[in-house]
Amino acid sequence: MGLFDKGVQQTKRSFFEKLSRAFVAKSVVDEETLDAIEEALISTDMGVETTLKIIENLEDRVERDKYINLDELIELLHDEIGKLLEIDDCQVPVGYELTAKPYVIMVVGVNGVGKTTTIGKLASKFASQGKKVVIGAADTFRAAAIDQLSIWAERSGADIISHKMGSDPASVAFDTVSAAVARKADVVLIDTAGRLHNRVDLMNELTKIRNVMRRVVPEAPHEVLLVLDGSTGQNAFRQATEFSKATDVTSLAVTKLDGSAKGGVVIGIVDQFRIPIRYIGIGEGVDDLKVFDKKEYIDNLFNKEDLES
Repeated sequence: MGLFDKGVQQTKRSFFEKLSRAFVAKSVVDEETLDAIEEALISTDMGVETTLKIIENLEDRVERDKYINLDELIELLHDEIGKLLEIDDCQVPVGYELTAKPYVIMVVGVNGVGKTTTIGKLASKFASQGKKVVIGAADTFRAAAIDQLSIWAERSGADIISHKMGSDPASVAFDTVSAAVARKADVVLIDTAGRLHNRVDLMNELTKIRNVMRRVVPEAPHEVLLVLDGSTGQNAFRQATEFSKATDVTSLAVTKLDGSAKGGVVIGIVDQFRIPIRYIGIGEGVDDLKVFDKKEYIDNLFNKEDLES
């Protein structure tokens, strides 16, 4: 089993078990079978809207092409879900193309989704490519976040800018971007508070951080990366909704997909929000933050040959 497959193994097993049960003693795709397929898709936390879109397309294709066996149905689902991810505005190159120096990435997300760890892994990835990285510990409401980032910075050789706990997050962001310019850094990673405060507070805080960074780098942030916990399923949808309203989210990292049967959330979020996924997290190691490849993801999801491994 490949590294990427770890992220879909549980989802795949649950999905294929439900599909196989739907086809017991069946020779045609009927309404009962379609209902079972719908249930199987929803169980992966793909979301109701995305699931219904797939089922409607499936009904049209089945009526037109008269697909009758499980393997043909799986191929049909592979094609339909693949189309959902082939959105023009979600064509993300593999890895980052750093279009500015420093390239400023503001990372957002609620506490507990793996945001700080994702920042640390990104710092290590960029450093391994020979990039000079500066991390801004602007989640000043959690001492643990600052401590955790300091450890990651030391491991990766990145610089870290932090103030005492309770300091103004925007002040940390300003100092971080200023230091990055002075030190000719390639990448800036700004951590932000993950508190579940109301949307107005969230919007004001993120807007203030953005505005002060722009005093130093007018285009900052070049990217707003939202980190979501894939294992929470529908809760990840709600978080994507709230953060999309609070700030201009431009890309996603979906963590904790290994061991979860809710990998369909990846498909639903891309379909509903039209925001590209940059990375998926499939483990604790630094190499387990994997560049998201849509084709590889779909091929792994529908490859049932390794389910016995």
